[in-house]
Amino acid sequence: MAKLIVPRSQSFSEWFTSVVLQSKMADYSPVRGCMVIRPHGYALWENMQAGLDGLFKETGHVNAYFPLFIPKSFLAKEAEHVEGFAKECAIVTHSRLRATIKDGVATVEPDPESKLEEELIVRPTSETVIHSMYAKWIQSYRDLPLLINQWCNVVRWEMRTRLFLRTTEFLWQEGHTAHATEAEAHEEAIRMLGVYKQFAEEYMAVPVLAGVKTDSEKFAGAVRTYCIEALMQDGKALQAGTSHDLGQNFAKAFDEKYQTEKGDWSHVWNTSWGLSTRMVGALVMTHADDEGLVLPPRLAPIQVVLVPIWKGGPESEEIKAKAAEIGKALKAAGVRFHFDGRENQNPGFKFAEWELAGVPLRLELGPKDLAAGQVMAVRRQALEDSYIAEATGGAVAAARPPAEGAPAGGGGGGKPPKPARAKESIALDALAARIPALLDEIQTEMFARAKAWRDARTRPVDTYDDFKKGVETGGFLVAHWCGEAACEAAIKQDTSATIRVILSEAPAEDGACIRDGKPSKKRVHFAVAY
Repeated sequence: MAKLIVPRSQSFSEWFTSVVLQSKMADYSPVRGCMVIRPHGYALWENMQAGLDGLFKETGHVNAYFPLFIPKSFLAKEAEHVEGFAKECAIVTHSRLRATIKDGVATVEPDPESKLEEELIVRPTSETVIHSMYAKWIQSYRDLPLLINQWCNVVRWEMRTRLFLRTTEFLWQEGHTAHATEAEAHEEAIRMLGVYKQFAEEYMAVPVLAGVKTDSEKFAGAVRTYCIEALMQDGKALQAGTSHDLGQNFAKAFDEKYQTEKGDWSHVWNTSWGLSTRMVGALVMTHADDEGLVLPPRLAPIQVVLVPIWKGGPESEEIKAKAAEIGKALKAAGVRFHFDGRENQNPGFKFAEWELAGVPLRLELGPKDLAAGQVMAVRRQALEDSYIAEATGGAVAAARPPAEGAPAGGGGGGKPPKPARAKESIALDALAARIPALLDEIQTEMFARAKAWRDARTRPVDTYDDFKKGVETGGFLVAHWCGEAACEAAIKQDTSATIRVILSEAPAEDGACIRDGKPSKKRVHFAVAY
């Protein structure tokens, strides 16, 4: 199975696609640019939804649902917004088809008599339709703040697509809020950025940088766009979530007003924020290796799989009975547990299959283990990743020391030998206490390793020549920028690198712009991005 995965060192792009396909996360659909999310991938997305939804509700947000179709005239109400999405919109022009059958062959075409009086846009995002409803619902200051989120699909007609990263249709959540004051809206945009950062780091074990986008990178129709940016294993950045301060642009476009306590009328202040199935791609490109997926325990559909080691006979029944006891105890402790009792596959095949699926922890139970009153626990993440070690010059080691006597991974050209995994024996009567703690350790170690990787590939640069060399090797380049949009565009034209994020907590530092030498007061993070 893992032999079907293209090594990262050979082609990172092909590696990513092969991991997604071979681990049965998703598949290509008959519709160009779209994907079918398979059960393993969708179970992961469901866990991501559950985690995020809980965080949203903790901050006072509620869920609703708005239509898939948007009147075309709505997009014209906010000029910057329509300009930003005009080239990505799918349009519904007719309400039915007309079928013609000739010589047993059917053809279908739009029925001319069903042409819509107003064409409909398949939502690329829902600001316009939502604000049309908010204008209806909001009457008084007592109706504010209005804090609504929806889970849905959107369509953006993409020319170049990649599974989970950029598809014509994708799943996401989009939050839309209305506030009485500019300060409240700004506070909301920053709060939700913090929620995204918390989710990425605490649930996904993906370290991110949080800050503001430049004007050229902001959302169409926003006053300011805030983002979280992650760094993938190939040294490219990935925008992982965005939160937008919309000011009053949409409120004025849709006459979204409220009556103040004094009795006069004022336009509301809005925010929107979204995170999509692109985060599944981020998780894969942050943690997976040449053996397949590596899933963080907090999100893994199956956290622990028990693989029996048997040859048939009475001992098999004893192992099955003990496995049932173990499963009951672990499920009671809140562990997502699976027993692989298939008798038509040998243990080696099962090991490879569950490693490919990214299950964080494997338990092995054989006759000798049963006699000793223990199981062997094997972690999915390798003790050493030769690809990462080579890419950072050995700067990133495992977050925990290798088990005593464990062989190191690595190797020469081509695909490295199968890497070593950390193992430990656990007494059967200690499993219910030890396994949850072990899963927490794995979660912590995955974040620590990913952060060490990100930090090792983040470096300051002070000359344009060094900047260009840094772009070739990848990673975050922290450099001075003069603040001029023309300079930003020239850097992108020269190098393909863009300003990914401007950290709000970055210290003031006098310097000279990396490209034109003009005065600069702060460094910003550049990278080539997906």
